[in-house]
Amino acid sequence: MPIPAGDSARDRVIPVHQMRPGDHAFVSYDDDEIRWDVLTAFTRLGLARGERVIVFPRPGLPEEEVLARLDFPNRTTATARIRGQLVLSSMRRLISPDPAFTADRQWSRLREETAQAVAEGYTGLRAFIDMHWVPELGADVHTMMHRESNADELFKGRPYSEICAYDRRWFAPEVLTAMAEAHPRNLLEQLGALHTERTPDGALCFVGEADTATKRLFLTSLELALAQGAAAGRLTLDLSRLHFLSVGCATGLLTLVQEANSLSRVEVRADPVQLRTLQRLGAASISRLTLSEVTRPC
Repeated sequence: MPIPAGDSARDRVIPVHQMRPGDHAFVSYDDDEIRWDVLTAFTRLGLARGERVIVFPRPGLPEEEVLARLDFPNRTTATARIRGQLVLSSMRRLISPDPAFTADRQWSRLREETAQAVAEGYTGLRAFIDMHWVPELGADVHTMMHRESNADELFKGRPYSEICAYDRRWFAPEVLTAMAEAHPRNLLEQLGALHTERTPDGALCFVGEADTATKRLFLTSLELALAQGAAAGRLTLDLSRLHFLSVGCATGLLTLVQEANSLSRVEVRADPVQLRTLQRLGAASISRLTLSEVTRPC
């Protein structure tokens, strides 16, 4: 029987590819190339899903540079810009004619933009906000904490998603920590990264990408978890939050489970595509292995 996906607490850390309508996400960076990678992926996924995308880049950054980055290596976003599906804006322009930032004004305007996008035939709205606008408009940390901690109505039941990107070279560590905690979602900073965490029920959960670049980390984490599970005689692994699972990593997982003689049962939770991969690689021949399907929203 399929297991429903977990709630927002369980899925707090996600890769950008798993952003969905209603998601409010924090990401931090100290490398501009990494920021561009996340922005480009977020933008192109939104365009492919029929959403309008508004990008609020770092104030003072030339629009030509932003568009060149989004278009590289081909001009896939040029048409979207022409027809109005992709919009470059600024926080000052969004809250105009108000001269000063208030959370209420920003929320009101973003609700209007979401409604307008839907009225024009888009499936929703997504926004990427580079938080360099905060010092430019003179907003203080307390104002931003209020905004980030009380924005639920902007997202709940609405086809709107948002990434707030904080530059670690500009914001103090305590501010970054507070902002990360204020957001329901925290993004993996880098595309292609792999993150592991324990779920409330004790399962080892993998988030991100298990591929050639992260195979060593993936298998090392598995080996450690299998060894730690020996005392209980059982272990649960959750692959469902992986954006990608390579055949090499899947094969390595099956090999390690086959050799884990100290465990009587290993449950692997996976999405339908991952399950088919494991089944085709011979999962049924491992008696201690149980596969459970996890269903996730599209």
